[in-house]
Amino acid sequence: MWPSLWLATLDTVYMVWWASVFSVLVGLPLGVLLVATDRGGLVPAPVVRAVLSGIVNIGRSLPFIVLMVAVLALTRFLVGTTLGPTAAIVPLSIGAIPFFARLVETALREVDREVVEAAHAMGTRKITIVGKVMLPEALPGLIAGLVMTVVTLISYSAMAGAIGGGGLGDLAIREGYQRFNDHYLWATVILLIVVVQVVQSLGDLWVRRLARR
Repeated sequence: MWPSLWLATLDTVYMVWWASVFSVLVGLPLGVLLVATDRGGLVPAPVVRAVLSGIVNIGRSLPFIVLMVAVLALTRFLVGTTLGPTAAIVPLSIGAIPFFARLVETALREVDREVVEAAHAMGTRKITIVGKVMLPEALPGLIAGLVMTVVTLISYSAMAGAIGGGGLGDLAIREGYQRFNDHYLWATVILLIVVVQVVQSLGDLWVRRLARR
């Protein structure tokens, strides 16, 4: 049992890692745009903001199990298959990007507007204000949002096992549920709890250290 659990854990880490990377690469600039294009933002554009917000809302409103099935064709086009950990990264990323974008938006809105306005009054370029003022000021909130996203992705990765995504969820379904092996079922549950606790604890520690600076 333990070799199978170890390989399934590595598959879960692989899926969550790459989905987290893609979530940050796309979700961070998307969250910045949601704030920057809002009324009173750096580049007010209500129409653009409404379109982006609508896309994010649609992405967040779909249950993940439905999203996985809905993007099967896209997954097959991108990676050539709909099975395995690599294929699961596609729906995981699509599901996490709008989630993380909203968390980025929330963190940036908590930045003191007077700091942003002072930088703007000094003639600082808008892109510099984002990179040198807004993001550093919002860093604790951004890290907290990232940790929340990773924890959510861990639960999503377990659901990906329902359609052959691999990882601990797949092992729990195949060996634990379908073959009525309670040892596998409870072992995967315990491992998922441990992984979540480790991620959350490390994330909280990181956020506290950043908040003290």
